[in-house]
Amino acid sequence: MDATSFWILAITLGLGLYLLIDDLVLSTGRKAQAVGPYVAPKSIRILRWVLLVLAVLTVRVLAQRNALDFSLILVLATAATGLIWLVDAVWLKPKRRALADSLGKPETDTAFAQPLSAEYAKSFFPVILIVLVIRSFLFEPYRIPSDSMMPTLLDGDFIFVNKFAYGLRLPVVHTKILSIGEPKRGDVIVFRLPTDPSTNYIKRLIGLPGDHIQVKGRRLYVNGELIPLQMNGRYQGPRNTGLHANAEIGTEFLDGVEHAVLYIPGRRAEDFEAVVPAGQYFFMGDNRDNSRDSRYPEVGFVPARNIVGKAVRIWLNWDPPAAPIWDRIGAPIR
Repeated sequence: MDATSFWILAITLGLGLYLLIDDLVLSTGRKAQAVGPYVAPKSIRILRWVLLVLAVLTVRVLAQRNALDFSLILVLATAATGLIWLVDAVWLKPKRRALADSLGKPETDTAFAQPLSAEYAKSFFPVILIVLVIRSFLFEPYRIPSDSMMPTLLDGDFIFVNKFAYGLRLPVVHTKILSIGEPKRGDVIVFRLPTDPSTNYIKRLIGLPGDHIQVKGRRLYVNGELIPLQMNGRYQGPRNTGLHANAEIGTEFLDGVEHAVLYIPGRRAEDFEAVVPAGQYFFMGDNRDNSRDSRYPEVGFVPARNIVGKAVRIWLNWDPPAAPIWDRIGAPIR
């Protein structure tokens, strides 16, 4: 995070904390002394609008700098709403009752009602917690941002990723707390890019730890064995324009996993040969001549700790201004 992002975030959080304390604690005294309907001071109303503008600016800046971690936001939002709700119920609510008694006013007086921030926290906490649990341990949605997995996945596909297929991991820190299964050759997997963990990639798992991988032209060898490939002619599927106008489609048989691969005439990736290190994996895109994957140093071998989950199903396809491809919705990912 650069200095500009840090200071914008710091100012936003500081102002938000001040307004929270004012709503939970300071405003109670003002409400109790108010004659008639309570209206927040003008300075507080202005600061609320300032906070709204700063919050929008913060999200925009962090998104532009690729520093917006949605998992971290969910964890912090769950902790914040739960803490606000707990503090109000355990500590602040009894204080409001005591103040009402000291002033001889009923507890039902609007001056002693639950502050708006505590009311929102009480409402949003269970919702955010459920979203956090589902997204962290069960399924997480992703959007396919490129054509590197054509024809299996298209730019504009929205997919579900099974987060528990290979074990449960804590959000943000990604520490595995329960091992359930291991990645299998042929699985389509989302992983965090080793050179930039904030970026997610999706590729097909080709090499397991210790495997000897060779790529020679269109042919793939695993541990010296040639992987069967059946070419099926010209690609006639969606997005067969531009670079893919004359692409050729084939079927690869990878350890019992039958999947489609794409080749672009006149555009050939360099040959590759290496042994996959222990605890790491080798990935390739199904669009073999147009995929930045483990064959390239920008990606390289992927450590086991960087694996996010297994891609299992397409739940939407939409890449504006192109129309949605309706028959892809609900399709399994193989």
